[in-house]
Amino acid sequence: MTDLLRPFSVLCLACMAALSVQAQGLRPATSLSLGSVAARAMQSGPQQADYIVAVVNAEPITRSELQQRVLRARSQLSQQGVAVPPQEELARQVLERLIAEKSQLQLAAENGVRVEEDAIDQAEQNVARQNQIDVAELRRRVQSDGMTLVRFRAELRDQIALTRLREREVDGRVRVSEQEIDQYLQDQRNNVDLAGLELDLGQVLVAVPEDATPEQTKVLQARAQNVLERARAGEDFSALVKQYSDGMERSSGKSMGLRSADRYPTLFVQAVLRLEKGAIAGPLRSPAGFHILKVMDKRSPGLPPTTTTQNHARHILLRTGPQLTQAAAVARLAEVKKRVQAGQADFAAMAKELSQDGSAKDGGDLGWAGPGQFVPEFEEVMMRLEPGQVSDPVVSRFGVHLIQLTERREAPLSVREQRELVRNFVREKKLEDAYLAWTQDVRGKAYVEFREPPL
Repeated sequence: MTDLLRPFSVLCLACMAALSVQAQGLRPATSLSLGSVAARAMQSGPQQADYIVAVVNAEPITRSELQQRVLRARSQLSQQGVAVPPQEELARQVLERLIAEKSQLQLAAENGVRVEEDAIDQAEQNVARQNQIDVAELRRRVQSDGMTLVRFRAELRDQIALTRLREREVDGRVRVSEQEIDQYLQDQRNNVDLAGLELDLGQVLVAVPEDATPEQTKVLQARAQNVLERARAGEDFSALVKQYSDGMERSSGKSMGLRSADRYPTLFVQAVLRLEKGAIAGPLRSPAGFHILKVMDKRSPGLPPTTTTQNHARHILLRTGPQLTQAAAVARLAEVKKRVQAGQADFAAMAKELSQDGSAKDGGDLGWAGPGQFVPEFEEVMMRLEPGQVSDPVVSRFGVHLIQLTERREAPLSVREQRELVRNFVREKKLEDAYLAWTQDVRGKAYVEFREPPL
């Protein structure tokens, strides 16, 4: 549903509005422009009768339609804390958005894209769920905002149609090869942003006294070289630290901790800049002596993380329907929460008794799970919990949940998992480029006529 109702950004609006008039298939004979028509429409007096401001392949866009969309765009931008463009500029962007939207909807109709009433019902339920309200309350709010339910459902239908068209025309054609993943990773490693680089380094310091003779220095260098070779051979680095290091880390064997690159000596950063996690560098000579470094962790913008946050949770699920309304399910689980918090009931026991899914037999235990394994409405609430904490009732597409977080941990990501993260990132970027090119192509093929407002 996030994609379905994702608002069109001002940036994208501006990009499309910047297309040349010649490329957009406008009538050559007219001297009118998108900007002038939008501006005049917004400047017209409120008592003036409605009229057509533009025609897209014989389908009109009216002044009232444009004004309503401008008001909504202004409200959305304000709620998001985004600077609202001047009125004429905003009207121009919204008019261009309407033109692009209508041309895509016409293409959807030509290609046989249909939207069933059940799909609109589901979309309406999803919007209500995202706002933590029921459908009846959603409809009340829609009407209080001045929109009819017929118009609201029509816009849901249009958004579903546009999403299905995009999936057919754009999404299904974008692929990411293994070579593209390799190239992306190589590019990121070769263009490290020191400002965002974080390192966790382990160190063995073989100290060299200030008054050491060349012979003593050579012996100490040989000792450092021996430590390096043993580390590269796979010996436990922590044990080597405890046995050989002359630094403060010797007593614990621990690394220096994850910190930004600017908090490490430049000598260290330059030595490990091109190395991956687990690699060994050295011996490095400094005034203090010889250093052997191990990259315990490395985090850089653009590179996939090496660890992920996993949550161990359990839940109670009540499915809603004719026998149990959403409001009744919320009230029942709110009472369960009170009893658990008061020590009058055990969460796992209540899950076995009440939960209506396969986890009930295990006391609602969902096991360890990483990001994206649960539906967004469930995961967002779970991520805000502290271990041992119980949520308020949560509405999802499956029913109403009560969630208890039992544990949270950082777990390593396998190489395969890291590559999948990169694949998703690269695909999203390719999708953005492909979608923009496709929208420009559809818009460019549309016949658009701008109309002068009546006197």
